[in-house]
Amino acid sequence: MAVPFFTTARQHSSIEAELFDAVKRVFERGQFILGGEVESFEMAIADYLGARNAVGVSSGSSALVLILKALDIGPEDAVITTPFTFFSTASSVALVGARPVFVDIEPRTFNLSLDKLASLLNSCDRTDDGHPIEPASKKAIKAVILVHLFGLAAGAHGFCELCRKFNLHLIEDAAQAIGTRDVSEDGSVGFCGTFGIAGAFSFFPTKNLGCAGDGGLVVTDDSGLAERVRALRDHGQRTRYRFDELGLNARLDALQAAVLNVKLKYLDSYNARRREIAALYRVLFKEYGLDETIALPHAPDVPELHSYHQFVIRTPMRDELRGFLADRRIGTAVYYPLPLHLQPAFEYLGYESGDAVESERASKEVLALPVFPELERSEVEEVVAAIAEFFEAKG
Repeated sequence: MAVPFFTTARQHSSIEAELFDAVKRVFERGQFILGGEVESFEMAIADYLGARNAVGVSSGSSALVLILKALDIGPEDAVITTPFTFFSTASSVALVGARPVFVDIEPRTFNLSLDKLASLLNSCDRTDDGHPIEPASKKAIKAVILVHLFGLAAGAHGFCELCRKFNLHLIEDAAQAIGTRDVSEDGSVGFCGTFGIAGAFSFFPTKNLGCAGDGGLVVTDDSGLAERVRALRDHGQRTRYRFDELGLNARLDALQAAVLNVKLKYLDSYNARRREIAALYRVLFKEYGLDETIALPHAPDVPELHSYHQFVIRTPMRDELRGFLADRRIGTAVYYPLPLHLQPAFEYLGYESGDAVESERASKEVLALPVFPELERSEVEEVVAAIAEFFEAKG
């Protein structure tokens, strides 16, 4: 049986009439850039997340750039993030002229290591206004971009406390974690992306809440920051044809907002289904006796702390296993085969192999299995049976 790694066709067919009605509405109104459809989505997603402000933008990547620009982070500054994430997390830092600084991950969760971050910050000298000084470049560290990778909450409360101590902005890259909850300092839960100064989301079609093209979001409780992001996404204009600063063409278009307005009401059920599939994988891997042969994704005590944008296993035999599954027409993906500190575009930063050991090891071992909400039980069983066949053959 062929099992796709991901498909939008099944989801879209189930809500086809709603989607077509929404798109038709946009065409009838004739307002394709920003406008009422975008404003409606911004209000709905802000209400869902419990954020004071939500600003629709053109992608998750532009969301990060806009946040950094709105915080006046630039060539004299450095920003810390993880090397085990998608390229735009760090490229956004470079695009505003700042220096990306990489801190390794916690191997169990694949998220930025709080302990390693604390160790780096405690070793730094400080500027007169209290910012840590990045040792290699002597630039002031102004922010940390925390990634909630694969849909797993990264423990934002610990990073909030550390950032307060060192006078840093905490920016959350929640591109893969829409609808994931995290635990706050008082033990209550809130949505990923709402703990720091601002959160960035992506609505790329493969995301848990995906549109029909590119789309993104900035959320923040800082109304002044939100106002500036709104101007920056529209070339820097606050009133028509008056440009107070250089911005971007990074607006969310109405067609994408219309799709998102339809799908937002299904997000919780989509995420719940992903958690059900993840639980089924765990049961089946245990039944086959594979739960000690391969490393399964971290399972938090509170299920809502993971929305399983990806279900990622790890094994030193990753490449051979992936080829075996491909021969059986079972889709998989590798996130990410080359960590950011070793990417050619960041060679100028001077990192070398061995500078982020856990990220480098993960890049050689991780394999994402199918986990989209419309996946059938029989398809999950097919995937696990094939993996069991592979390891049985290996003895």
